Amino acid sequence: MLGAERSTLSELAKMTAASQAERTVLEEEFNWLLKEEVHAVLKQLQDILKEASRRFSMPSPGLEGQLKQENFILGSSTMDQVKGVLTLQGEALTQADINIKVAKSSQVMHFAFRDDKQWKLQQIQDARNHVNQALQLLSSHDQSYHFKTGAEVNKLMDAVMLQLTRARNRLTTPASMTLPELAASGLMKMFTPPMPGDVMVNFYINLSKLCLTVYQLHVLQPNTTKNFKSAGMLTFHISCFHFEVSHVHKVECVVPWLNDTLVFFTISLQLCQQLKDKISVFSSFWNYRPF
Repeated sequence: MLGAERSTLSELAKMTAASQAERTVLEEEFNWLLKEEVHAVLKQLQDILKEASRRFSMPSPGLEGQLKQENFILGSSTMDQVKGVLTLQGEALTQADINIKVAKSSQVMHFAFRDDKQWKLQQIQDARNHVNQALQLLSSHDQSYHFKTGAEVNKLMDAVMLQLTRARNRLTTPASMTLPELAASGLMKMFTPPMPGDVMVNFYINLSKLCLTVYQLHVLQPNTTKNFKSAGMLTFHISCFHFEVSHVHKVECVVPWLNDTLVFFTISLQLCQQLKDKISVFSSFWNYRPF
């Protein structure tokens, strides 16, 4: 009986020693992760996001301090009601040259931005700001910074991922303005010759595409609007007038550097998640070490 008890105690001692050895190995691996691998991932993230940020402000070759201007041809393979050329410089449309074919008469109207006007694409500006905020978060934890817990790393990754998700969403979710908002916006006052009251346009980003939507409107007479029920057509009021949208035309063009930035966002989000997953491997170790 005594021999059996001694054997059991010996086995328990071995198990305890093995467990202690395992914890020691885990602690060493975890400390290496916090000291070395986390900073390697942060450096990789910074390099990728600096490249993404650079895409938003490409310099013009040979012109120091000036952003590169790019011309994009708008078109659709299914219609020719709207054609045009847009000039993009960073986050600003500096010129828009548009031809619109009027549905009823087939007359082609031509409009262009006035020389003293340009239109800021808020989606691009917001996306760039979110990228820069992510970079600031990463730069505040340079190589000399010592992470003490996995929770601290996860907190940083969550903050960076939030900024990157917001940046991506600004490009993947088209900016929506109601037609009354469009009518009241400065965009309608930027063209020469002035755009007629029965035409509205909107510029926006959708994924890697620069888009133009043209709305052709029809003014409904008071006697037709009294008991008017729309047959699937959008109607709205501006001042005392009631409009019906008679035609909607959308044309677009691919902006290659926007596609690059979306790829950079995806890679960066994956790196953040992979680092969080590695941290979670040590969850059992955190049972006895403050997380």
